[in-house]
Amino acid sequence: MPMPAPQAILFDLDGTLVDTAPDLANATNALRTHHGLPTLPFEVIRRQVSNGGSALVTLALELEVSSQEHTQAREFLLDAYEQAVAVHSRTFSPLDVWLKEWHEDQRPWGIVTNKPRRYTLPLLEALSLQPGALLCADDLSVKKPSPEPLWEAARRLGVAPEQCWYIGDHARDIEAAVAAGMTAVAVGYGYISDGDDYQQWPADLWFEECQALVDALNVFKR
Repeated sequence: MPMPAPQAILFDLDGTLVDTAPDLANATNALRTHHGLPTLPFEVIRRQVSNGGSALVTLALELEVSSQEHTQAREFLLDAYEQAVAVHSRTFSPLDVWLKEWHEDQRPWGIVTNKPRRYTLPLLEALSLQPGALLCADDLSVKKPSPEPLWEAARRLGVAPEQCWYIGDHARDIEAAVAAGMTAVAVGYGYISDGDDYQQWPADLWFEECQALVDALNVFKR
C-alpha cells in the first residue's frame, strides 16, 4: 500500500538532522588530551555519538559509569563541548535545502532529542533552525525511547501522531516512533554503532543516504 503523506515531520537531532560529530569528537579528544592520552580517530568517536556523553567518556577513558572519576570526566567533556557546540556542526546536506523550503512553506516540523536544552538551543540558533516544536531531554520526566516526547511534539504542532513521520538514527528513535503510532523512519547515514544494523530495526522506512531520504520527502512537497 502507498505510504500516506505526512502532515508533519519530526527529527532526531544528532546524526539525523545535524552532523554534530565533529564538535563532539573535539570535546572527546580534549578530554583525552587533558589526561595525557593521544587523540582517537574521528570515525571511532563518530560511531558512539548517538549514545551520549557517558558513552563518549567510557570510550575516551574506559571508566566505569558509576565511578566518581567518570562523573568528573563527563562534566569536563560536556563543558568543553558547550564552549564549542557549533563550530563544525552542520545540517546534513541536502536535508538543509529541503528543510528550508518546507519551513518557508509553513509546513509543520519539529525536533525530539535526548540532548539537553543547554546544548540544543545554542546549536539550533547557530544553524538558524527554528522548529515548530522542540522537545529536549530535560523537558519531560521521560525521554526516548518513551513515546511521550513524540506525542507532545505532535500536540504542539497540532497534528495527530499517526500523521507524523519520526526520523532517527538510533534504535531508541524507532522504538519511540512505533510506540507513538508514528511512521518510523530509520536512516543509515547517522551515528550507527559497530555491529548495529539499522535495517533490522522495526521501522516503516529505511534510507541509507541522506539524499534518498530527501528524495522521499520531496514527494510530499508537491
